[in-house]
Amino acid sequence: MKRRSPTVNEDDSQLFREAIGDVRPMAPVEPVPERPRPAPHPHMRDADEAAVPADSMLFDYDPADLEVGEELSYLRDGYPPKLLKQLKRGQFSIQAEVDLHQMNAAAAQLTIAEFLAECRHDGIRCVRIIHGKGLRSKAAGPVLKGLTDRLLRRRDDVVAFASARPAQGGTGAAVVLLKG
Repeated sequence: MKRRSPTVNEDDSQLFREAIGDVRPMAPVEPVPERPRPAPHPHMRDADEAAVPADSMLFDYDPADLEVGEELSYLRDGYPPKLLKQLKRGQFSIQAEVDLHQMNAAAAQLTIAEFLAECRHDGIRCVRIIHGKGLRSKAAGPVLKGLTDRLLRRRDDVVAFASARPAQGGTGAAVVLLKG
């Protein structure tokens, strides 16, 4: 049921004015000018990048043992091999990244699909997908790394991908070149 607002008659208005007394309008107040906001800065990415060398010294293994034979590498047919070499050498600027750590395979698959779709929409051409090395994986090996490899090979918008350079995550990340 819809309620009607009560009507105010002239007697009510007169009674209100007598109760309030004389009033004077207030002068308009200028709003305080807003200070300019600082430009955004990716503090967490900088901290992550700075922590990579120190983190790599914490493990009791030889990184060379893990690097051999575990590199991801793919170039779609019809593109020059020089493109893959440039990607492996880090000659493309990484414009966006996503970290799959702590995700299960289903969540990682969905995250990769959404991330790449968003990057394509925004015109981003080179991205990094951090999948990890699978050091805590059981006998099945690095699950997210294998999943990333399979998904990227199936996507039409992926031109090439390769394991990142050591300073960018090494075999725990893939640098992906998308169609322009």
